[in-house]
Amino acid sequence: MLETSVRLLRLLALLQARPVWSGAELAGRLGVTTRTVRNDVERLRILGYEVRSATGTAGGYRLGAGAAMPPLLLDDEEVVAVAVSLQAAASGTVTGIEETSLRALAKVESMLPARLRGRLAALRSATVSVAGRGPTVDAEVLAEVASASRDRVRLRFVYEGFGGAVSEREAEPHRLVYTGRRWYVVAWDVVRGDWRTFRADRMRLRVPARGAGFAGREMSAAEAAERVVRGAGSVAWRVPAEVAAGLLAPAAGLVVADGAEACVLETGGDSVEALAGFLVSLGVGFVVLDPPGLREAVGVLGRRLLEAAQGD
Repeated sequence: MLETSVRLLRLLALLQARPVWSGAELAGRLGVTTRTVRNDVERLRILGYEVRSATGTAGGYRLGAGAAMPPLLLDDEEVVAVAVSLQAAASGTVTGIEETSLRALAKVESMLPARLRGRLAALRSATVSVAGRGPTVDAEVLAEVASASRDRVRLRFVYEGFGGAVSEREAEPHRLVYTGRRWYVVAWDVVRGDWRTFRADRMRLRVPARGAGFAGREMSAAEAAERVVRGAGSVAWRVPAEVAAGLLAPAAGLVVADGAEACVLETGGDSVEALAGFLVSLGVGFVVLDPPGLREAVGVLGRRLLEAAQGD
């Protein structure tokens, strides 16, 4: 029979690995009786772990969330994933968590065994980050949006639009979408009575930020992602859809086939000038469908490129 302390650690690891365990299953894994399992569960509760239990055919033991964060037991892959995520967060697009992430990373690294420390060091030395060059988002804004979406309550905030115009907004947040460069909030705008996509770095929450509850509208993760990547422009490409899709990152836009040899791309960007440069850089013939401003920007860029090629 395992020593009590070792057995408690194994029991904790099992409870973290699966949502629900029956007493018999835990006893079989640990090589003890169900009575010993009940006693060990009580010991974990004394140590601060909230272990919930229920009787019946659907009953069993479940590890719940307590008032404090208890220690976690992670396997090798999970430890490396946590360390890499913390390192990315330290230089990412969320404002205010860089120092916190570095402190947490230092604690994780100090506890790593040699075999994992070497893997993490190799990964770090081979990785170059170019994150953090654009606008960053306040971590509190993301947390508040996420909790409001979960709790289905409206948010009140001040929003700075594309042209710099500032307006008061009240919206029902449904999804947070991260494209790799920006955080977006897909929400139902209460005043305008329609779906809107807000850049999270342009949101400034009111005090208090929360409003009335809401219900009745649903949006899947796929639908939210589609709204974000569509942006404000569309172009027709003279290449098959599968060829165009191979030129783009998943967050760059939506490619829809238009016959066997052409397709339509719906996308957006920080400005029509930047979007024009992006489209030209792909080296594929295209026609701008919308908006007119993008057509003008492509024309201006074309003239500049022609002048540069002529050397005048």
